[in-house]
Amino acid sequence: MTTAPDTRTDHPPLPRFPFSWDGTRVPAEVAALRTATPVRRVRTIAGDEAWLVSSYELCAQVLKDDRFSLKDTSAPGVPRQYALTIPPEVVNNMGNITGAGLRRAVMKALSPRTPGLTEWLRAEAHRLVDLITADGPTADLRGAFCEPYSAGMHCRILGIPQTEAPAFLRSLDIAFMNSPCPVTGARLNWDRDLARMAALLDDPATGGLMGELAALRDDPGHAHLTDAMLATVGVTLFGAGTVSTSGFLTMALVYLLTHPIARDLLRDRPDLIGPGVEELLRVNLSIGDALPRLALDDVRLGDVDIRAGDLVLVLVEGANLDPDTFPDPHRFDVHRDNAADHLSFGGGAHYCPATALGRAHARIALEVLLDRLPDLALAVPPGQLVWRTGFMKRIPERLPVTW
Repeated sequence: MTTAPDTRTDHPPLPRFPFSWDGTRVPAEVAALRTATPVRRVRTIAGDEAWLVSSYELCAQVLKDDRFSLKDTSAPGVPRQYALTIPPEVVNNMGNITGAGLRRAVMKALSPRTPGLTEWLRAEAHRLVDLITADGPTADLRGAFCEPYSAGMHCRILGIPQTEAPAFLRSLDIAFMNSPCPVTGARLNWDRDLARMAALLDDPATGGLMGELAALRDDPGHAHLTDAMLATVGVTLFGAGTVSTSGFLTMALVYLLTHPIARDLLRDRPDLIGPGVEELLRVNLSIGDALPRLALDDVRLGDVDIRAGDLVLVLVEGANLDPDTFPDPHRFDVHRDNAADHLSFGGGAHYCPATALGRAHARIALEVLLDRLPDLALAVPPGQLVWRTGFMKRIPERLPVTW
Protein backbone atom coordinates (compact mmCIF):
# COMPACT_ATOMS: atom_id res chain seq x y z
CA MET A 1 0.00 0.00 0.00
CA THR A 2 1.38 3.40 -0.94
CA THR A 3 0.59 6.63 0.77
CA ALA A 4 0.08 9.80 -1.21
CA PRO A 5 2.61 12.47 -0.34
CA ASP A 6 1.35 15.16 2.04
CA THR A 7 1.20 18.32 -0.07
CA ARG A 8 -0.15 20.52 2.68
CA THR A 9 1.92 23.54 3.63
CA ASP A 10 1.29 24.72 7.14
CA HIS A 11 2.21 28.36 7.71
CA PRO A 12 1.74 30.28 10.93
CA PRO A 13 -1.14 32.74 10.71
CA LEU A 14 -0.21 36.25 9.65
CA PRO A 15 -0.17 38.94 12.33
CA ARG A 16 -3.39 40.92 12.44
CA PHE A 17 -3.01 44.64 11.83
CA PRO A 18 -3.62 47.13 13.46
CA PHE A 19 -1.96 45.78 16.60
CA SER A 20 -3.52 48.00 19.28
CA TRP A 21 -5.88 50.93 19.67
CA ASP A 22 -4.41 52.07 22.98
CA GLY A 23 -2.88 55.50 22.40
CA THR A 24 -0.84 55.63 25.60
CA ARG A 25 1.78 53.09 24.55
CA VAL A 26 3.51 51.97 21.37
CA PRO A 27 2.52 48.39 20.47
CA ALA A 28 5.34 45.99 21.34
CA GLU A 29 5.18 44.52 17.85
CA VAL A 30 6.42 47.76 16.24
CA ALA A 31 10.04 47.67 17.44
CA ALA A 32 10.25 43.90 17.01
CA LEU A 33 9.12 44.05 13.38
CA ARG A 34 11.26 47.07 12.53
CA THR A 35 14.35 45.28 13.86
CA ALA A 36 13.73 41.81 12.41
CA THR A 37 11.39 42.17 9.43
CA PRO A 38 10.82 45.82 8.45
CA VAL A 39 8.78 44.62 5.47
CA ARG A 40 6.39 42.04 6.88
CA ARG A 41 3.30 40.28 5.58
CA VAL A 42 0.21 40.99 7.72
CA ARG A 43 -3.53 40.42 7.61
CA THR A 44 -5.66 43.55 7.29
CA ILE A 45 -9.01 44.41 8.86
CA ALA A 46 -10.63 43.46 5.55
CA GLY A 47 -8.98 40.02 5.75
CA ASP A 48 -6.56 40.64 2.87
CA GLU A 49 -2.79 40.27 2.88
CA ALA A 50 -0.55 43.33 2.83
CA TRP A 51 3.07 44.30 3.36
CA LEU A 52 3.59 46.33 6.54
CA VAL A 53 6.63 48.63 6.31
CA SER A 54 8.01 49.81 9.65
CA SER A 55 11.47 51.39 9.25
CA TYR A 56 11.92 55.08 8.49
CA GLU A 57 14.07 54.54 5.41
CA LEU A 58 11.68 52.10 3.75
CA CYS A 59 8.54 54.02 4.75
CA ALA A 60 9.98 57.18 3.18
CA GLN A 61 10.90 55.19 0.05
CA VAL A 62 7.31 54.01 -0.38
CA LEU A 63 5.81 57.47 0.13
CA LYS A 64 8.16 59.09 -2.39
CA ASP A 65 8.03 56.39 -5.09
CA ASP A 66 5.31 56.96 -7.71
CA ARG A 67 5.14 53.20 -8.26
CA PHE A 68 3.20 53.05 -4.99
CA SER A 69 -0.22 54.57 -5.64
CA LEU A 70 -2.84 55.95 -3.25
CA LYS A 71 -5.50 56.38 -5.93
CA ASP A 72 -5.37 52.74 -6.98
CA THR A 73 -6.04 51.45 -3.46
CA SER A 74 -9.73 52.12 -4.25
CA ALA A 75 -9.73 50.18 -7.55
CA PRO A 76 -12.11 47.19 -7.76
CA GLY A 77 -10.66 43.80 -6.91
CA VAL A 78 -7.48 44.99 -5.19
CA PRO A 79 -6.55 43.92 -1.64
CA ARG A 80 -8.14 46.21 0.90
CA GLN A 81 -6.97 47.70 4.16
CA TYR A 82 -10.66 47.99 5.12
CA ALA A 83 -13.95 48.55 3.34
CA LEU A 84 -14.38 51.94 1.70
CA THR A 85 -16.70 54.33 3.50
CA ILE A 86 -16.45 57.05 0.83
CA PRO A 87 -16.98 56.80 -2.93
CA PRO A 88 -13.88 55.29 -4.59
CA GLU A 89 -13.28 58.38 -6.71
CA VAL A 90 -12.85 60.51 -3.58
CA VAL A 91 -9.90 58.52 -2.17
CA ASN A 92 -7.39 60.59 -4.16
CA ASN A 93 -9.04 63.84 -3.14
CA MET A 94 -6.16 66.27 -3.71
CA GLY A 95 -5.44 64.67 -7.07
CA ASN A 96 -9.08 65.18 -8.02
CA ILE A 97 -8.93 68.79 -6.83
CA THR A 98 -5.83 69.40 -8.93
CA GLY A 99 -7.40 67.73 -11.95
CA ALA A 100 -10.46 69.96 -11.67
CA GLY A 101 -8.30 73.10 -11.60
CA LEU A 102 -9.18 73.91 -7.99
CA ARG A 103 -5.84 73.35 -6.27
CA ARG A 104 -4.91 77.05 -6.05
CA ALA A 105 -8.20 77.99 -4.38
CA VAL A 106 -7.96 75.10 -1.92
CA MET A 107 -4.33 75.74 -1.00
CA LYS A 108 -5.08 79.42 -0.43
CA ALA A 109 -7.99 78.53 1.87
CA LEU A 110 -5.83 76.11 3.88
CA SER A 111 -3.16 78.70 4.64
CA PRO A 112 -2.95 79.93 8.24
CA ARG A 113 -2.00 83.29 6.72
CA THR A 114 -5.62 83.80 5.65
CA PRO A 115 -6.50 87.20 7.11
CA GLY A 116 -8.03 86.91 10.54
CA LEU A 117 -7.73 83.13 10.85
CA THR A 118 -5.14 82.91 13.64
CA GLU A 119 -6.98 85.64 15.55
CA TRP A 120 -10.19 83.65 15.19
CA LEU A 121 -8.47 80.48 16.39
CA ARG A 122 -7.17 82.21 19.51
CA ALA A 123 -10.54 83.80 20.28
CA GLU A 124 -12.35 80.50 19.71
CA ALA A 125 -9.93 78.63 21.99
CA HIS A 126 -10.59 81.18 24.73
CA ARG A 127 -14.36 80.94 24.16
CA LEU A 128 -14.31 77.17 24.54
CA VAL A 129 -12.17 77.36 27.69
CA ASP A 130 -14.65 79.90 29.09
CA LEU A 131 -17.45 77.38 28.57
CA ILE A 132 -15.42 74.58 30.15
CA THR A 133 -14.46 76.59 33.23
CA ALA A 134 -18.01 77.94 33.64
CA ASP A 135 -19.24 74.36 34.09
CA GLY A 136 -16.37 73.52 36.44
CA PRO A 137 -14.31 70.35 36.52
CA THR A 138 -14.44 67.74 35.25
CA ALA A 139 -14.73 68.14 31.49
CA ASP A 140 -14.35 65.94 28.42
CA LEU A 141 -11.60 67.82 26.64
CA ARG A 142 -12.09 65.96 23.37
CA GLY A 143 -15.82 66.63 23.13
CA ALA A 144 -15.81 70.08 24.74
CA PHE A 145 -12.69 71.50 23.11
CA CYS A 146 -10.81 69.51 20.44
CA GLU A 147 -13.75 68.58 18.20
CA PRO A 148 -15.64 71.89 18.26
CA TYR A 149 -12.38 73.84 17.87
CA SER A 150 -11.41 71.84 14.78
CA ALA A 151 -14.90 71.76 13.29
CA GLY A 152 -15.30 75.49 13.82
CA MET A 153 -12.01 76.20 12.08
CA HIS A 154 -13.10 74.22 9.05
CA CYS A 155 -16.46 75.97 8.92
CA ARG A 156 -14.59 79.27 8.87
CA ILE A 157 -12.22 78.09 6.13
CA LEU A 158 -15.10 76.82 4.02
CA GLY A 159 -17.08 80.01 4.66
CA ILE A 160 -20.17 78.23 5.96
CA PRO A 161 -22.08 79.13 9.16
CA GLN A 162 -20.69 77.80 12.43
CA THR A 163 -24.14 76.37 13.05
CA GLU A 164 -23.45 73.84 10.29
CA ALA A 165 -20.69 72.13 12.30
CA PRO A 166 -22.89 69.67 14.24
CA ALA A 167 -24.63 68.50 11.05
CA PHE A 168 -21.36 67.61 9.35
CA LEU A 169 -19.69 66.32 12.52
CA ARG A 170 -22.38 63.68 13.03
CA SER A 171 -21.16 61.73 9.98
CA LEU A 172 -17.50 61.43 10.93
CA ASP A 173 -17.72 58.52 13.38
CA ILE A 174 -18.90 56.35 10.48
CA ALA A 175 -17.04 58.03 7.61
CA PHE A 176 -13.65 57.27 9.19
CA MET A 177 -14.53 53.83 10.47
CA ASN A 178 -12.25 50.88 9.70
CA SER A 179 -14.65 48.06 8.91
CA PRO A 180 -14.10 44.66 7.28
CA CYS A 181 -17.30 45.08 5.26
CA PRO A 182 -19.28 47.95 3.70
CA VAL A 183 -21.03 50.23 6.19
CA THR A 184 -24.69 50.95 5.43
CA GLY A 185 -24.69 54.34 7.11
CA ALA A 186 -21.65 55.63 5.25
CA ARG A 187 -23.44 56.13 1.92
CA LEU A 188 -26.51 57.57 3.61
CA ASN A 189 -24.39 60.13 5.44
CA TRP A 190 -22.35 60.95 2.34
CA ASP A 191 -25.42 61.64 0.21
CA ARG A 192 -26.99 63.76 2.94
CA ASP A 193 -23.84 65.80 3.53
CA LEU A 194 -23.23 66.28 -0.18
CA ALA A 195 -26.76 67.64 -0.65
CA ARG A 196 -26.36 69.92 2.36
CA MET A 197 -23.03 71.32 1.11
CA ALA A 198 -24.41 71.75 -2.42
CA ALA A 199 -27.31 73.80 -1.02
CA LEU A 200 -24.81 76.08 0.70
CA LEU A 201 -23.33 76.93 -2.70
CA ASP A 202 -26.55 78.84 -3.44
CA ASP A 203 -26.65 80.63 -0.09
CA PRO A 204 -25.62 84.28 -0.62
CA ALA A 205 -24.16 84.31 2.91
CA THR A 206 -21.63 81.59 2.03
CA GLY A 207 -18.10 82.99 1.78
CA GLY A 208 -14.63 81.53 2.17
CA LEU A 209 -13.65 78.63 -0.04
CA MET A 210 -17.19 77.52 -0.82
CA GLY A 211 -18.15 81.05 -1.85
CA GLU A 212 -15.13 81.19 -4.13
CA LEU A 213 -16.00 77.82 -5.64
CA ALA A 214 -19.64 78.85 -6.09
CA ALA A 215 -18.52 81.90 -8.07
CA LEU A 216 -16.60 79.67 -10.49
CA ARG A 217 -19.90 78.35 -11.81
CA ASP A 218 -20.30 81.63 -13.69
CA ASP A 219 -16.86 81.32 -15.28
CA PRO A 220 -16.91 79.75 -18.79
CA GLY A 221 -13.44 78.40 -18.10
CA HIS A 222 -14.88 76.19 -15.35
CA ALA A 223 -17.94 74.92 -17.19
CA HIS A 224 -16.85 71.35 -16.40
CA LEU A 225 -17.53 71.85 -12.69
CA THR A 226 -20.77 70.56 -11.25
CA ASP A 227 -22.35 71.35 -7.92
CA ALA A 228 -21.65 67.77 -6.85
CA MET A 229 -17.93 68.19 -7.61
CA LEU A 230 -17.73 71.44 -5.67
CA ALA A 231 -19.72 70.05 -2.75
CA THR A 232 -17.41 67.02 -2.67
CA VAL A 233 -14.47 69.36 -2.09
CA GLY A 234 -16.28 70.92 0.86
CA VAL A 235 -17.44 67.69 2.45
CA THR A 236 -14.08 65.94 2.14
CA LEU A 237 -12.08 68.91 3.39
CA PHE A 238 -14.37 69.29 6.39
CA GLY A 239 -14.28 65.58 7.22
CA ALA A 240 -10.61 64.80 6.64
CA GLY A 241 -9.48 68.13 8.07
CA THR A 242 -11.58 67.96 11.22
CA VAL A 243 -10.76 64.34 11.99
CA SER A 244 -7.03 64.89 11.41
CA THR A 245 -6.64 68.11 13.38
CA SER A 246 -8.91 67.17 16.27
CA GLY A 247 -7.39 63.69 16.40
CA PHE A 248 -3.84 65.02 16.58
CA LEU A 249 -4.73 67.69 19.13
CA THR A 250 -6.52 65.13 21.31
CA MET A 251 -3.57 62.77 21.18
CA ALA A 252 -1.07 65.59 21.77
CA LEU A 253 -3.00 66.34 24.95
CA VAL A 254 -3.06 62.65 25.89
CA TYR A 255 0.72 62.61 25.55
CA LEU A 256 1.22 65.74 27.63
CA LEU A 257 -1.22 64.60 30.32
CA THR A 258 0.53 61.24 30.62
CA HIS A 259 4.02 62.83 30.46
CA PRO A 260 3.81 65.67 33.01
CA ILE A 261 7.46 66.70 32.55
CA ALA A 262 6.70 67.53 28.90
CA ARG A 263 3.46 69.26 29.92
CA ASP A 264 5.22 71.40 32.53
CA LEU A 265 7.99 72.32 30.11
CA LEU A 266 5.57 73.69 27.52
CA ARG A 267 3.43 75.36 30.19
CA ASP A 268 6.41 77.14 31.75
CA ARG A 269 8.14 77.88 28.44
CA PRO A 270 5.41 78.89 25.96
CA ASP A 271 8.15 79.95 23.55
CA LEU A 272 8.87 76.23 23.13
CA ILE A 273 5.33 75.25 22.15
CA GLY A 274 6.14 75.68 18.42
CA PRO A 275 8.98 73.13 18.40
CA GLY A 276 7.00 71.16 20.98
CA VAL A 277 4.20 70.68 18.43
CA GLU A 278 6.73 69.29 15.97
CA GLU A 279 7.97 66.78 18.52
CA LEU A 280 4.39 65.92 19.47
CA LEU A 281 3.68 65.23 15.80
CA ARG A 282 6.57 62.77 15.86
CA VAL A 283 5.83 60.91 19.10
CA ASN A 284 2.03 60.90 19.25
CA LEU A 285 0.06 57.85 18.12
CA SER A 286 -2.94 59.51 16.47
CA ILE A 287 -2.60 57.59 13.18
CA GLY A 288 -4.49 54.45 14.12
CA ASP A 289 -3.76 52.25 11.11
CA ALA A 290 -1.22 53.00 8.37
CA LEU A 291 -0.93 54.88 5.09
CA PRO A 292 -2.00 52.52 2.27
CA ARG A 293 -0.41 52.30 -1.18
CA LEU A 294 -0.88 49.83 -4.06
CA ALA A 295 2.20 48.65 -5.94
CA LEU A 296 1.83 49.42 -9.65
CA ASP A 297 5.02 47.56 -10.62
CA ASP A 298 7.33 44.97 -9.16
CA VAL A 299 9.55 46.81 -6.67
CA ARG A 300 12.43 45.69 -4.48
CA LEU A 301 11.81 47.07 -0.98
CA GLY A 302 14.61 46.28 1.42
CA ASP A 303 15.06 42.50 1.23
CA VAL A 304 11.56 41.87 -0.14
CA ASP A 305 10.24 41.72 -3.68
CA ILE A 306 6.91 43.55 -3.81
CA ARG A 307 4.72 42.47 -6.73
CA ALA A 308 2.46 44.68 -8.80
CA GLY A 309 -0.98 44.61 -7.23
CA ASP A 310 0.30 44.12 -3.68
CA LEU A 311 -1.03 46.34 -0.90
CA VAL A 312 1.67 48.14 1.07
CA LEU A 313 1.00 49.79 4.45
CA VAL A 314 3.31 52.52 5.76
CA LEU A 315 3.49 52.28 9.56
CA VAL A 316 4.02 55.92 10.56
CA GLU A 317 4.66 55.20 14.24
CA GLY A 318 7.35 52.72 13.20
CA ALA A 319 9.11 55.34 11.10
CA ASN A 320 8.70 58.18 13.60
CA LEU A 321 10.19 56.11 16.42
CA ASP A 322 13.00 54.55 14.40
CA PRO A 323 16.20 55.00 16.43
CA ASP A 324 18.31 54.95 13.25
CA THR A 325 16.71 58.27 12.26
CA PHE A 326 15.67 59.71 15.64
CA PRO A 327 18.20 58.79 18.35
CA ASP A 328 16.58 57.95 21.69
CA PRO A 329 13.24 58.11 19.86
CA HIS A 330 10.93 57.85 22.88
CA ARG A 331 12.47 60.93 24.51
CA PHE A 332 10.45 64.14 24.09
CA ASP A 333 13.09 66.63 22.92
CA VAL A 334 12.00 70.07 21.73
CA HIS A 335 15.57 70.73 20.61
CA ARG A 336 15.76 67.69 18.33
CA ASP A 337 17.25 69.06 15.10
CA ASN A 338 15.44 66.66 12.75
CA ALA A 339 12.03 66.41 14.44
CA ALA A 340 10.35 67.87 11.33
CA ASP A 341 11.52 64.84 9.32
CA HIS A 342 8.66 62.82 10.86
CA LEU A 343 6.16 61.21 8.47
CA SER A 344 2.98 62.22 10.30
CA PHE A 345 1.96 64.35 7.31
CA GLY A 346 2.77 61.61 4.81
CA GLY A 347 5.26 62.28 2.04
CA GLY A 348 5.85 62.47 -1.66
CA ALA A 349 3.01 63.46 -3.97
CA HIS A 350 0.45 62.99 -1.18
CA TYR A 351 2.19 65.09 1.47
CA CYS A 352 -0.60 66.73 3.47
CA PRO A 353 -1.44 70.16 1.96
CA ALA A 354 -2.51 71.60 5.32
CA THR A 355 0.69 71.12 7.33
CA ALA A 356 1.11 74.79 8.26
CA LEU A 357 -2.56 75.02 9.20
CA GLY A 358 -2.36 71.89 11.35
CA ARG A 359 0.68 73.21 13.19
CA ALA A 360 -0.94 76.61 13.83
CA HIS A 361 -4.18 74.97 14.97
CA ALA A 362 -2.38 72.83 17.58
CA ARG A 363 0.07 75.52 18.67
CA ILE A 364 -2.62 78.10 19.44
CA ALA A 365 -4.79 75.54 21.21
CA LEU A 366 -1.93 74.43 23.47
CA GLU A 367 -0.89 78.01 24.18
CA VAL A 368 -4.38 78.88 25.37
CA LEU A 369 -5.06 75.65 27.28
CA LEU A 370 -1.74 75.61 29.14
CA ASP A 371 -2.04 79.29 29.98
CA ARG A 372 -5.67 79.24 31.09
CA LEU A 373 -5.56 75.79 32.75
CA PRO A 374 -2.00 75.52 34.17
CA ASP A 375 -2.90 72.57 36.39
CA LEU A 376 -4.59 70.62 33.61
CA ALA A 377 -4.50 66.91 34.42
CA LEU A 378 -6.32 63.68 33.70
CA ALA A 379 -9.36 63.20 35.91
CA VAL A 380 -9.04 59.40 35.69
CA PRO A 381 -6.10 56.97 35.74
CA PRO A 382 -4.65 56.57 32.22
CA GLY A 383 -5.67 52.92 32.24
CA GLN A 384 -9.31 53.96 32.51
CA LEU A 385 -9.34 55.82 29.21
CA VAL A 386 -11.58 54.00 26.73
CA TRP A 387 -10.08 53.74 23.26
CA ARG A 388 -12.14 53.75 20.09
CA THR A 389 -11.62 50.64 17.96
CA GLY A 390 -11.92 50.25 14.21
CA PHE A 391 -11.19 53.90 13.42
CA MET A 392 -8.60 55.63 11.25
CA LYS A 393 -7.40 57.65 14.22
CA ARG A 394 -6.45 56.52 17.68
CA ILE A 395 -8.63 58.56 20.01
CA PRO A 396 -10.11 58.10 23.47
CA GLU A 397 -13.88 58.13 23.46
CA ARG A 398 -13.65 60.76 26.18
CA LEU A 399 -10.72 62.69 27.63
CA PRO A 400 -11.83 63.53 31.21
CA VAL A 401 -9.72 66.30 32.74
CA THR A 402 -9.58 68.48 35.78
CA TRP A 403 -7.59 71.64 36.46
